[in-house]
Amino acid sequence: MSNRSLHPSVIEFKQFINSHPKLIEEIRKSGKPLQEIYEKWALLGEDDPYWTKYKQPKKESNKEDKKQRDSSKKGKNTELFSQLLKMTESIDLDKVQQQMEHFSSSISTIQELIGQFKQTNDTKQAPNEQMGWFRD
Repeated sequence: MSNRSLHPSVIEFKQFINSHPKLIEEIRKSGKPLQEIYEKWALLGEDDPYWTKYKQPKKESNKEDKKQRDSSKKGKNTELFSQLLKMTESIDLDKVQQQMEHFSSSISTIQELIGQFKQTNDTKQAPNEQMGWFRD
């Protein structure tokens, strides 16, 4: 339906709704019918204090908020980085090397055990298969 066929007050209401994104979110969350919101808008008017909580914040305050968030993120990043540096300073690389060698030897031992189990399973299955050839 085009805007030309709509009543002028409905067109104004659509513009009002589009300029209040928080109101759209509230409608979607609560499931209130648009008719109810339209009636409030028609009775109260656009300039009523009731609508201030749904107005889009000014761009200037968004910029300030963004600057504050960025500065707090930078502060958190520097804290995290300094904590990581402290942790790396306390690491003994010789102990890490030894642990890696133990881990590697453990893995190779497990691989050898798995290989031995496979060999024993293969040798057990081979005679059974040969015996099946001679059955009637």
